[in-house]
Amino acid sequence: MAMRGGGATMLSWYLQVAAVSLLAMATGLEAQLRVGFYDNSCPAAEIIVQQEVSKAVSANPGLAAGLVRLHFHDCFVRGCDASVLIDSTKGNQAEKDAGPNTSLRGFEVVDRIKARVEQACFGVVSCADILAFAARDSVALTGGNAYQVPAGRRDGSVSRSSDTGGNLPPPTASVSQLTQMFAAKGLSQREMVALSGAHTIGASHCSSFSSRLYRAGTTAGGAGGGQDPTMDPAYVAQLAQQCPQSGGAAGGGALVPMDAVTPNAFDEGFFKGVMNNRGLLSSDQALLGDKNTAVQVVAYANDASTFQSDFAAAMVKMGAVGVLTGSSGKVRANCRVA
Repeated sequence: MAMRGGGATMLSWYLQVAAVSLLAMATGLEAQLRVGFYDNSCPAAEIIVQQEVSKAVSANPGLAAGLVRLHFHDCFVRGCDASVLIDSTKGNQAEKDAGPNTSLRGFEVVDRIKARVEQACFGVVSCADILAFAARDSVALTGGNAYQVPAGRRDGSVSRSSDTGGNLPPPTASVSQLTQMFAAKGLSQREMVALSGAHTIGASHCSSFSSRLYRAGTTAGGAGGGQDPTMDPAYVAQLAQQCPQSGGAAGGGALVPMDAVTPNAFDEGFFKGVMNNRGLLSSDQALLGDKNTAVQVVAYANDASTFQSDFAAAMVKMGAVGVLTGSSGKVRANCRVA
C-alpha cells in the first residue's frame, strides 16, 4: 500500500539517510588508503616491486600488460583483495581457474616480489598492494604516467571461480554492457573508456576475436569472408593470416598485439587504432559506435597527455573498489594460499 503525506516524507528521509550512509562508508574505505602507507613499516616495499617488475618486463615486455590485467581482474571480482592470486584446492576452484582468467599472466612475478618483501618486512605488505604497485610500475615502464598509489589494502581469504560470472567484461561486450559493468564498481563511463586504453599494450588470443574474421552464413573462401563490417578490410586480411581458420578455432592460442603499431608502448595508439576501425576486440571497436564514447576516443587519440592523466586517475579509483582495510582481511604470507 502506498504511503501518503508524512509517511511518504518519512520514507524519503530514510532513503536519503541510507544513501548518505552508504556513500560515507565507501568514502571511508577509500580514505583509509594513503600514499606512502609503508614509508615507516616497510620503506623498501615499493622499491622492491619496481625492481622486480623492471626485471620481468625487460625479459618479457608482454608481462607489463599481464600485470595491469591481473590488477584489473582482481578488483572487478570481490574488490581489490588479491583473491585472483589464490590457487585452487581440492575442494574449491579459485578465481584464477575460471574461464575469463585462464589466460592471466604474471603470477610468478608477484611470487618473486612477495618473497623479497617478506624477507625485508615479514607480514607487513599485502598481496593486494603489491598488485596495485606492480600495475602502476608496468604502466610507467612502458611509457605511461608514474602515478602515486594509495596503499593500505588487506588481503581476502575467499576465491571462487563462480564469483567471476557477470563481473568481468567479455571481449564481445557492447558499450551499454561495459558502462553497466563499470558502473556496478562505481566507475563512470568516462573512466571506463580511459581504462580501456590499457589495451594499448599486450596481446589477445585469436579465439577472442576470430568471430569477427569468419562469420558463418556469409561468403566462403578468402580471408575476408564473413568479416565484421566495422573492421578495416585490410586489417581483417592481416589478422586472417595471423589467425588462419584452418588452424582450428581460427588460430585459437596464437597471440596478436592489441595495438598493431606500438604494442609495447603505453601511448594513445589504442585509440588511434579504434578511430581507424582497427580495434582488435569488438568491445574495443564498439567505443567508436557510440556517440558519447566516440567523442572521448577521438579526444584521447589526439591528446596523449589527457589520456595519460585520465587513465592514472581512473586506475587510482579502480584500485579502491571493494578494498579491505584496517582490521578487515589480513596480510597473506603466500599470495597463492588463502
